Amino acid sequence: MNKPDIKYLFEPESIAVIGVSQEPGKIGYKILENMIFGGYTGKIYPINPKGGTALGYDILTRIEDIEGEVDVAVIAIPARFVFDAVVSCAKKNVKMLAIISSGFSEIGNLEEEQRVVHYARAHNMRILGPNIFGHYSAKVSLNATFGPKDVRSGNVAIITQSGALGIAMIGKTAVQNIGLSSIISVGNKTDINEADLLEYLIEQEETKIILMYVEGIQEGERLVKILKEATRVKPVIVIKSGRSKRGAVAAASHTGSLAGSDQVFDAIMKQCGVLRAESIQEALEWSKFLSHTAIPKGPNGIIITNGGGVGVMATDACEKYDIKLYDDQEKLKETFESVAHGFGSTKNPVDITGEASKADYVKALKEALVDDSIHAVMALYCETAMMNSQELTEMIDEMYGQFSEKGKPITFSVFGGERTEEAIAVLHKKNVPVYRDVYDGVSCMGAIQFIRRVQSAEVVEYVSADIDTAAINKLIDSALADDRSFLLAEEGQGLLQAAQLPGPRGAVVQSVGAAVALADEIGYPVVMKVVSRDILHKSDAGGVLLDLENQGEVIDGYQTIIHSCKANVPNATIDGIEVVEQLTAGTEVILGARRDANFGTTLMFGLGGIYVEVMKDVAFRAVPLSDRDIRSMIKEIRSYPLLLGVRGEARKDIESIISAMVKVASLISNVPRITDIEINPMVVYEQGKGARAVDIRVLLSDDKKDSTS
Repeated sequence: MNKPDIKYLFEPESIAVIGVSQEPGKIGYKILENMIFGGYTGKIYPINPKGGTALGYDILTRIEDIEGEVDVAVIAIPARFVFDAVVSCAKKNVKMLAIISSGFSEIGNLEEEQRVVHYARAHNMRILGPNIFGHYSAKVSLNATFGPKDVRSGNVAIITQSGALGIAMIGKTAVQNIGLSSIISVGNKTDINEADLLEYLIEQEETKIILMYVEGIQEGERLVKILKEATRVKPVIVIKSGRSKRGAVAAASHTGSLAGSDQVFDAIMKQCGVLRAESIQEALEWSKFLSHTAIPKGPNGIIITNGGGVGVMATDACEKYDIKLYDDQEKLKETFESVAHGFGSTKNPVDITGEASKADYVKALKEALVDDSIHAVMALYCETAMMNSQELTEMIDEMYGQFSEKGKPITFSVFGGERTEEAIAVLHKKNVPVYRDVYDGVSCMGAIQFIRRVQSAEVVEYVSADIDTAAINKLIDSALADDRSFLLAEEGQGLLQAAQLPGPRGAVVQSVGAAVALADEIGYPVVMKVVSRDILHKSDAGGVLLDLENQGEVIDGYQTIIHSCKANVPNATIDGIEVVEQLTAGTEVILGARRDANFGTTLMFGLGGIYVEVMKDVAFRAVPLSDRDIRSMIKEIRSYPLLLGVRGEARKDIESIISAMVKVASLISNVPRITDIEINPMVVYEQGKGARAVDIRVLLSDDKKDSTS
């Protein structure tokens, strides 16, 4: 059966509210009251087995008694009665269920939650929740929440995983004069999640900005794909809790889902073109600014100030928020010399000095307005005796109007006492972007410049490589038949060959004599490593020896490895010893990929070798990737200068790293039974001399569904 269109959730023609009480203090009563107060344009059917009346409506005892279709059923009853209500909704062919009720997986009652979900899916109904405060849609004046009744309509859509926070945001947005096109509480996300909602909001004309509060991620690969599509047409802002380890644990406890790695989340959001806010207030400021401001036509920003100190602060903020400051000194001097009062500055920041009057500000801002090489303006004002509150208010209001008319972004940051506070209060009511702190104003400008870069960027093509999947699947079949969830050393080398990833020459042997013969054939020095299904971390068990220079050292080394591994892992089964060519020294990097439950398929790159866990100098991206994604990963790590060559060293073969990363990404994408790949180290040589994979670790899944998908 086809799923009903999620449009019914936002644009229902009829709603049943199951659990409407005659008592004003009850949640069902509050939801009905909000729907009536909000002016919902469709049909409302209150339901309660006890019957009665509420707010002028007759309460029906059963949903089956409704004449006509029901698009949405809002369920606000104790958890133990929800399943029976869902059964009744199925009989009535309800399309959408918004389950307000709590008492499910968030308190450990997963079995009952799954029972409800499976029944709803079997009967072609979709579920929002459970454990939600409801949803609001300005499209049909629908406030099906138990939050504030007076929701300000506008063009910002909010998706929130936290119910309490969502209710608070309704009030906060009203206070800050931010209008909502919708606000949706997703709660436990048993069915409808952020990806589903984004698909609708991308197309909805009323929504210009999308703001999401996220604790845990579901369907990571699908969400990444939809976010990439969404950010090309509308700004998407995300607040995610769980940045710290302790915060991640708290989020998992609260939602019944794992929060995942914050570093991975952060990298993938940037890759998708999503703005990540550090606080709710920052997210709301961005939402308000972006909803009223045109995207700049270019990157060049300019600071106009009457104080040098705040100008320097704004310059620092521009660096933090990645704003390019216009630096044509000759043109700046020509444009602003007449308002610099002789001892000011025409450099950027343009300092029109503490003597600046209202007329000086207007003149300077008008010069910036008509100069097409200036794309955005950040105006700063420190309170002086040169302007009173009314003049300041008039100047900012007048200039903001002119900038808006021309479609050129401007922010105002003002500092001072009672006069400036009076001006701010008046201007906020008019949605003029005026801020008390310079960083707040510059942050908003950084946000809109980020959006400009995302929306003006060329559509990228994803890169991939041809790999011998048949040969790799044979290796996996063999490992799984041997009841192993990982590849042994020889199998790992076979995978490298199938993916055309060059590694050292070598093989696995089972005797001292064979080890000596192989070492003689390869040529010295060689490396020896234990091969055991019970020892994944070979070095920790004493299972790796380097720099073996002759036959005697190979003989001693073989015996040393066997003895050390048996001492450190007594019950380990040792399948042999791998003897491989010892590669010449180079720069060591790590390449990894994993199939993550939260974020989907991800690729990792960073500084490799024995210090990878200590330095943690790595970058992440979601797969599939473009060439641009891969190059940005490489440049992102702190050790990138080592690849460019430092202190007289030659540049390293970065193109060979890119080629290897494409192959690793293709492996994880095209072989579903591989869950994790790690090549560490990969030794990179001088430009033109390539890179070699020294060691590879591959983890597998025996999930039959995965292997055939």
